[in-house]
Amino acid sequence: MMTEADKAMMKIDNSITAAGISITEQMLQTRIIAIFRGFTGEAADLAGEALVTGGVRFMEVTMNTEGAAKIIHRWRERFDGRAYIGAGTVTDLDEAREAFACGAQFFISPNLDEEVISFAAERGVDVWPGVLTPTEIVRAWKAGAKAVKLFPIGTLGSDYIREIRGPLQHIPIIATGGVDMNNVADYLKAGASAFGLGSKLVRTDYIQEGQFEQLAQHAQRFVLTVQEKALENG
Repeated sequence: MMTEADKAMMKIDNSITAAGISITEQMLQTRIIAIFRGFTGEAADLAGEALVTGGVRFMEVTMNTEGAAKIIHRWRERFDGRAYIGAGTVTDLDEAREAFACGAQFFISPNLDEEVISFAAERGVDVWPGVLTPTEIVRAWKAGAKAVKLFPIGTLGSDYIREIRGPLQHIPIIATGGVDMNNVADYLKAGASAFGLGSKLVRTDYIQEGQFEQLAQHAQRFVLTVQEKALENG
């Protein structure tokens, strides 16, 4: 008999090959975006492979990582059909141009820059900008963002999302900062649609020590926890 965990992993695997579904819709099904910052070379490649093995289907390489454009370009080929590779920390138009040129499949920003949103929209790239206030959320949505990155949410907690959700139920929210396996259920109940996960998922200690099998296992636990809590939340 297929367990709930098996069903969750099948849902994740199906999402990467789904036809006619936008990249944002697929992200909202899998709910996790891994944030890679500061990892380069073979260590980055092996870490990326471990996360994909663990079920992560969206990976963001931040543009302030050394050689980010080369990593994105390389990963587009390496993980083709297995994961989507995007650019993070896209703070302005110049970085958006660089991210597009190297093949980033989505853009994520810590800030709201409407020029970046317009640039991406004109080229068919989904962009999820960083916002904090209701005013910024609505501005981003009206500018063409397909979802918003609520950042930094760790200092505000899940109650902030619950309050934001009252008037803004229609806008997908990616909670970023301070989310872990112990509190992810609280954020889902509060109305978070997905999660941007840095060190809580992309474990620096495992990468530095070359423990990539452990990283893959950790990723799988995180992926299954999010999917199971989402199912419980309805």
